[in-house]
Amino acid sequence: MTGSAPGHVWLVGAGPGDPGLITVAGLTALRRAEVVLYDRLAPHELLAEAPEGALLLDAGKAADNHAMTQEQINTALIEHGLAGQRVVRLKGGDPYVFGRGGEEAMALAEAGVPCSVIPGVTSAIGGLAAGGVPVTHRAVATSFAVITGHEDPTKPETQVDWARLATAVDTLVVLMGVGRLEEIARALIAGGRDASTPAALVEQATTPKQRTVTATLATIAEAAQREGVRAPALLVVGQVAALQPMLDPRRLAPLAGKRVLVTRSRAQASTLVDALRLEGAYPLVLPAIEIEHRIDAKAIDRVTADLRAGAYRWVVFTSTNGVEVFLDALQEAGADARAFAGARICALGIATAGALADHGLIADLVPTEAVGEAVVTSLLAPGDLNGVRVLLPRAEGARDVLPDGLRTAGAEVDEVTLYLAAAPAEPPQDVLDAIRAGEVDAVTFTSSSTVKNLATLLGGDLSPLRGAVVACIGPVTAETARSLGLEPDAIATEHTIEGLMSALRESLHSGRTAAAKEVR
Repeated sequence: MTGSAPGHVWLVGAGPGDPGLITVAGLTALRRAEVVLYDRLAPHELLAEAPEGALLLDAGKAADNHAMTQEQINTALIEHGLAGQRVVRLKGGDPYVFGRGGEEAMALAEAGVPCSVIPGVTSAIGGLAAGGVPVTHRAVATSFAVITGHEDPTKPETQVDWARLATAVDTLVVLMGVGRLEEIARALIAGGRDASTPAALVEQATTPKQRTVTATLATIAEAAQREGVRAPALLVVGQVAALQPMLDPRRLAPLAGKRVLVTRSRAQASTLVDALRLEGAYPLVLPAIEIEHRIDAKAIDRVTADLRAGAYRWVVFTSTNGVEVFLDALQEAGADARAFAGARICALGIATAGALADHGLIADLVPTEAVGEAVVTSLLAPGDLNGVRVLLPRAEGARDVLPDGLRTAGAEVDEVTLYLAAAPAEPPQDVLDAIRAGEVDAVTFTSSSTVKNLATLLGGDLSPLRGAVVACIGPVTAETARSLGLEPDAIATEHTIEGLMSALRESLHSGRTAAAKEVR
């Protein structure tokens, strides 16, 4: 969008750190943006939501390092807005809670650039909740104040009246105060706050590195120094901090606070990532497979002609990737779902059947177990397979159990190689570093390929994951993990993402996993 008319600027609150906590409105604006100016504390994973080709500008500011000054930020917003572009100013927390959003909105108004503010979840409330501290609690706290611990250094004197605030409200929440903890605590005690008042620090709230440190107001600075607490961290002072041990999210739900490695392909990871986030886990996404097409156009033309002619009694799909790649290839060959009119369809697993249904194809047979052996048994149930032609579109390097079993039963099997589930060329280095540092609490495998390729990415050494809970989507994947030195702790009985989540949840909740890991 370009032209003489001004564009529009959205001041978007990205939330306290977890990219899943941005609002629907904020995500909508980001997905339409032509220019994005992002803060240091805004989740950088969200930048992937901007359209391809959008201009991404780092506007982050740390205490001693400013990528852009506030004046430069205001100028950039105005210039891109006046150029007729859709601009998103992506800010951590809420734009109007110590985010200088008001200054930016005023600058845009003076320049005549249309602007909208999309509120975000402020860390002052959401970050504390993630750490197990409510800002209010019946019979404990009915009021709270949010205070900055880092005022404008150019001001001649402080505007925070610590003596007055000390006893003015039940709960005090201090943002950006880690560097002045001792001074703040001393001022509050001098103002009348009891030195024994419970206090807590939530460091890097709602991120995989979140941790909570509790103490009293008198000892919180000492505790922070002892534990090595660094910014960004939230300070909360009040009786609500004493509730933290009981309301610690890790105590309330088995997945909360767990760093879970997701090894699915980038295109498929979102379903599992969303499910993990909903239960308080921190997904670490390392796509261990990339789908590389291995399609022989002549082979596709041949099987398409035979499919149309009704030559196949069965077409067997063994994965969702197989469904997507084959149907795309079929369309390229000039055919569509009508080509299946003379055949019956077998789907290996509920997820594969679901992928077919998305394309208007209903599987005639879905074996109760999503393994090749179960397919052979299920296909034999209706009658003899002797002389029956079966089309098997699948991945390169897949197990031979299925085609060998079908041929042993007398079937004529046409295998069509569609793709290779290869290891990615450029895996995210930060996730690899986290694995090698032993920072993974659980790892999920959704296919044998994800196990093998992860081993490849780690140079054949899966030992850093031996202290993690290992969850596999089914017995075949579990056996692959065992063969590479990882003993599965959780194996899904229903070979779906929900089944995998259920197995992981049960394993963590039972406590058996932790004990077993200590013995190993």
